[in-house]
Amino acid sequence: MNSDSTVRRLIGLLALAVFSGALVTRLTDPLVAVLARDLGGSTARAALLASAFALPFALIQPILGPVGDALGKRFVMTVAIGLLTLLLAACSTASDLDTLMVLRALTGLAAGGLTPLAIALLADTAPAEGRQVALSRLVAFAISGQIAGGSFSGLLEPYIGWRGVMLCASFVAALGFASLVLGGRRIAKEPRRRFDPAGAMAGYVQIMRMPAARVLYFSVAVEGALVFGSFPYFSLELHDRGIGATAEAGLAVAAFGAGGLIYAALAKRVLRWMGQDRMVILGGVLCLTAYTGFAFAPIAAVFIGSGLMLGIGMFMIHNSIQTRVTEVAPHARGTAVALHAFHFFLGQTAGPAVFGQMLRYAGSRPTFLCGGLCLLALASMLGRRGFDRPVAAN
Repeated sequence: MNSDSTVRRLIGLLALAVFSGALVTRLTDPLVAVLARDLGGSTARAALLASAFALPFALIQPILGPVGDALGKRFVMTVAIGLLTLLLAACSTASDLDTLMVLRALTGLAAGGLTPLAIALLADTAPAEGRQVALSRLVAFAISGQIAGGSFSGLLEPYIGWRGVMLCASFVAALGFASLVLGGRRIAKEPRRRFDPAGAMAGYVQIMRMPAARVLYFSVAVEGALVFGSFPYFSLELHDRGIGATAEAGLAVAAFGAGGLIYAALAKRVLRWMGQDRMVILGGVLCLTAYTGFAFAPIAAVFIGSGLMLGIGMFMIHNSIQTRVTEVAPHARGTAVALHAFHFFLGQTAGPAVFGQMLRYAGSRPTFLCGGLCLLALASMLGRRGFDRPVAAN
């Protein structure tokens, strides 16, 4: 079997697990007002459900990365998605906001064992010259999961309630578990070795001594905060302007995901046409344009369209960083990608709190514009460093 066929088969095996892990990431964002009303508490506190998921997701990465390298990435993913299935079902029974916060945190721990390890496993298999395209195809399933989590939760909640939304997500995760268990028999087993905590720590130290690695991890943390910090406030912003509410917020998140799918479909051509450097800078320009749209949108359609543009621009930046991370430590990709996910979700953890404070003291328009300008500055810095050069040259 040639390498292209092997890569396609692996993507097919990992697709549903990656979709499930991404599905739960944005699941509560459009439901903030509903959860605050039903479970008691302020909308600002309910908005922190995003951070309650993202922080454990980030903190588990330094453990799961080297564990996946030692015990096998697919094995760890299978355990993680099994736990995710059970925890999502438990979320549907939460009687108060505190309980849901705890269950949401445990869900973040379980989901942390899916997409990062899937990316590392695919990077182990895909040849270097086609790796970014292969990763963009896998990421398309993660984006699709974000679309479903961000849009269907808002659209379905009026009909099945937020508890029904949680149960639907649990069912999807169960399908992903079955796919990994049954489909995994048709791919080669990964070599296993004894997990060495001291060796894992030494590996982290070695990676973090690399200047290029530090730039990549810092960049993805800032990106996560700037992009995803705004999502929990979409419904509140739309409501305050009188141009929408939960459903429109869900559509804006879905449009963001659709933008990521557009990027995935065009990645091969865009890379061939302009290379990584200019594509990353273009991504920053599109992000600034999107945040300008959020700041001044007079109707919901403009706000939703800005979400689409943000998705295209953000994934131009993010997928380029992600691909470079897989080159940092080829002998321990699980560890390197785990550090990437750790910083990305650490940024997502801080983002909602920072964004909320900026909205409170500066107002929505300055806050959105500041976010867009910072993303453009980040992309310009990365582009000037030269993404088209080997990692060791940066």
